[in-house]
Amino acid sequence: MDYLLLYSNCVLVKGANRATICDLQKGDIYPVPKLLADLFQEDRALDLALLKEQVQDETASWLLQLIDTLVASQLAFYCNRQERKRFPALHTEWLFPAHVSHCILDSATGRLDYFTESFIAQLGKLCCNFLQLRFFGTPAITHLEHILRLIKDAQIKSVEILVPWNAAYENAHTYAKWINEYKKISSLICWGAPSTHVVIPGVEAMGYLLYTGEQINTATHCGIINQGLFSTNITTYTESLHFNSCLNRKISIDVQGNIKNCPSMTDSFGHITDTSLSEALNKPGFKRYWHITKDQIAVCKDCEFRHVCTDCRAYLEDPEDACSKPLKCGYDPYTGEWEEWSQHPMKQKAIAYYF
Repeated sequence: MDYLLLYSNCVLVKGANRATICDLQKGDIYPVPKLLADLFQEDRALDLALLKEQVQDETASWLLQLIDTLVASQLAFYCNRQERKRFPALHTEWLFPAHVSHCILDSATGRLDYFTESFIAQLGKLCCNFLQLRFFGTPAITHLEHILRLIKDAQIKSVEILVPWNAAYENAHTYAKWINEYKKISSLICWGAPSTHVVIPGVEAMGYLLYTGEQINTATHCGIINQGLFSTNITTYTESLHFNSCLNRKISIDVQGNIKNCPSMTDSFGHITDTSLSEALNKPGFKRYWHITKDQIAVCKDCEFRHVCTDCRAYLEDPEDACSKPLKCGYDPYTGEWEEWSQHPMKQKAIAYYF
């Protein structure tokens, strides 16, 4: 065979120190040496004859063994010149038929009094499909069930809920009841729980319960970058090529009722009591972060994980630079090492600024 060809769903992402092959179908990430990544041509093909010519014998033998591993892992296959033409690359256009994809609503008290039929109609007008409700205070059962009933017949396809763990709710099996009764709940996260574990409530449930001991009691908890939060799929990958994967098509309302890109950001585009979501969305500056791609962000542009990363524009290493690296990222693409982000000496000034 003349060539090694990556499957179209297996995309090669080069970083400063190494590269990754992201399997967008299986959701897996495979680190590969930059030496091997640089041998691939733009159409995902690696010329095996050229490899043997350009690389010294000992190194070539090692690379060929690595290539066999890629084939065994179903990331690539051997082919000849004619076969190579039959396998086109992944189409990278990103389309989403909605003005807004996600909406985040924060509550400090456990209440979202503006969540009415009129508010649901506003979300419907924007064709919003995904909703996240973050309660930093315990919502009354009747109040949250009222919200869930409104969502039940709305355009919203999926809702994620964060609530404080409550012993009385636990003993009454309230959390499991919500998951089983309201099928649009994709996940219900109980923070401040005695232990961390996942529960599938029952055969009727479409979502799951996640208990965590973390204290998610303010908006400042968001923005953390780690490998457990990577999203390895075609939608995330193609969106990150053209838009900002953190803020594109997002809208939110903070605990004071201010309409923002993200609850953690300072810029407000109106208050929910006197400004509609559509009016806020169309105000100058609201969409300015939507088009900041990973290839424009300092350090991120050299990272091999950039197209599967959640990113964050709310907390930055340089608060004055919208294209600065996320503050809460502890990965260094130049060394390939992870560290605790909050301990880094170069981040302390920004930490003091935000917190």
